Amino acid sequence: MVKLYGRTLTRRDVAERSGMLSQFAGVRLMTLGDGVERGIRMFEFRTGSGLRFTALVDRALDIAECDYKGQAIGWHSPTGFRHPGLHEYEGEKGLAWARSFSGLLVTCGLDHILGPGEVPADEYNYPGKQSIAHSLHGRVGTIPARLTGYGESWDGDECVLWAEGIVQQSAVFGEDLHLIRRIEADVGGNEIRIRDRVINHGFVRTPHMLFYHFNVSHPLVDEGARYVAPIKDVVWAAHAGDAYRAQDVGYRTLPKPQLGFREQVWQHEMAADAKGDVAVAVLNDALGLGFQVTTRKDQLPCAYQWQNFQAGQYALGIEPSSHHVLGDLAARDRGEMIWLDHDESRTYDVSLRVLDGREALADAEAAIRSIAVQPDEDYPKPSGNFRPLRLDDEK
Repeated sequence: MVKLYGRTLTRRDVAERSGMLSQFAGVRLMTLGDGVERGIRMFEFRTGSGLRFTALVDRALDIAECDYKGQAIGWHSPTGFRHPGLHEYEGEKGLAWARSFSGLLVTCGLDHILGPGEVPADEYNYPGKQSIAHSLHGRVGTIPARLTGYGESWDGDECVLWAEGIVQQSAVFGEDLHLIRRIEADVGGNEIRIRDRVINHGFVRTPHMLFYHFNVSHPLVDEGARYVAPIKDVVWAAHAGDAYRAQDVGYRTLPKPQLGFREQVWQHEMAADAKGDVAVAVLNDALGLGFQVTTRKDQLPCAYQWQNFQAGQYALGIEPSSHHVLGDLAARDRGEMIWLDHDESRTYDVSLRVLDGREALADAEAAIRSIAVQPDEDYPKPSGNFRPLRLDDEK
């Protein structure tokens, strides 16, 4: 049954009350028409609960805007949702990625994540290509998708909004990795589901890395909002040492925007529930609003927390990852790189859920704390314990 406007409705009830479902909810394709966004195809999803979000077809089907009952959740950076044709992947010594960095979700990968770096290219067996220079967070986030379908699907009295596409990261004498993405949301619901499959379409054994950069901002992110997660161990902090307390911002409680704030990044070791799920939430008690990201531990065993509280760029990042923050070369040296042969793949399942009201916030926090109680101090000493990653998960 569909829940709309405080009532539970059958498919017939919905049809009797409108000429089209789009009066209440739907998914539609449109094209942006101005500035750096000009020419980008975009899906707009409306579930009828107050949840609205957009997915940029021409930027890996990443989620751009997200709002709930008029309250923004997804981050809008100063760059805007820049058309990929304007992107210079190798510019600024690999940091030009930051000129296209905006939105609730920016996907990072598919063969490299984290900072710029150079890695061997032996697997591609091309004399003129001894190494590959990777830019920050990889290429996939600025590659257009090829649409395979979208629409509204009824199953009895329940309706799902959906869109699908294929993002091809391919080169001659290089990788041929395909990201097959499906996005779903239930009519009347507060949840976004992402189902990703990364497959090696080529015939060369190819490295694969991936993480999701989920970026939330004001009004959800505000002074006093809280980061809640089933943290077993604080593994690493980019600012550890003399700078650990210098900005007076720990991992648990969010400050107001700061002038001159320098980003802080943490890696946490998360516990999973009995089903293997890991849930991380940002809770704003004053608003009675929260946002929860749920992933699977066996698919994304690592987790980062990104704090960018600089005035004018105010955001918090929830970042589940396939690999440690140590990066590409370390993954190879430690024997933890994922290598995909022809037609091998990895699957990733993500749920994004808006938490509406104090009861929903309390229930989410209780569920997370029942798995593991996070450190009750703002500056826990990083352990430096980067546990070995298993690579024998189901492909």
